[in-house]
Amino acid sequence: MSVLIGSHVDEKDPIGEAAARGAEIVQISLGDPQSWKGPFLDYEGGPRALRRAAADAGLTLVVHAPFVINVASTNNRIRVPSRRLLQKHVDMAAELGAIGVVVHGGHVTAKDDPEAGRANWAKAVDGLDAEVPVLIENTAGGRHAMARSLEAIDRLWTALGGVDSAGKFGLCLDTCHAHGAGLGLDGLVDRVRAITGRIDLVHANDSRDEAGTGADRHANLGQGRADAGAIARIVAAAGAPTVVETPGGAQGQGADIAWLRERI
Repeated sequence: MSVLIGSHVDEKDPIGEAAARGAEIVQISLGDPQSWKGPFLDYEGGPRALRRAAADAGLTLVVHAPFVINVASTNNRIRVPSRRLLQKHVDMAAELGAIGVVVHGGHVTAKDDPEAGRANWAKAVDGLDAEVPVLIENTAGGRHAMARSLEAIDRLWTALGGVDSAGKFGLCLDTCHAHGAGLGLDGLVDRVRAITGRIDLVHANDSRDEAGTGADRHANLGQGRADAGAIARIVAAAGAPTVVETPGGAQGQGADIAWLRERI
């Protein structure tokens, strides 16, 4: 089986960062992931230059949207700028030739009807001018999250199925988040695919915390509290491009990439 494996790297020199890790795919942020400003690409020559350099290096790119984005929110001051910022990231990702834009599933507040959040997601996807898909990522915590439990993902996918969204969205499966949500990693690919029909990207991360705590603290593969063997089996079963978002820079992530390759 041939699975693209790589890591999240700094956008200043993705090509060099990939080479240092032995990565075939890199995920980048377009500016500060905690900011409403952007997207910005700190790469000489801009998106087109990076697209050419990545193609020359045989490197696949994926973009991670800012963490502040929450298109599910019922608060107009959050939802409206979230949709605008997501569109801008999709536009730049298309310039880069990226395979998608990862975005967290988001949440509503305790006083909201979760159905309103799912309806907002459907409106966001329907209104998206998407040359590349948004890849909705499952989350570890939040009782009112849109993509924490399998039941929540099922309801979200049902809502998205009602809009003209062909090619606009997909799924990013994060193993640390799944562990934190208490989903159980063994057999998870089949359970997720039974709902979504697809897994477009895997975030292969171990966890510093026990299962079901809702915590999202990544650890290097085989060094955390998640079932490392199950993480490897998820990567193999999904057969999708895989990114590690683990500590340790080039050395730590390079070791994680090698660890996965030995087991796939």
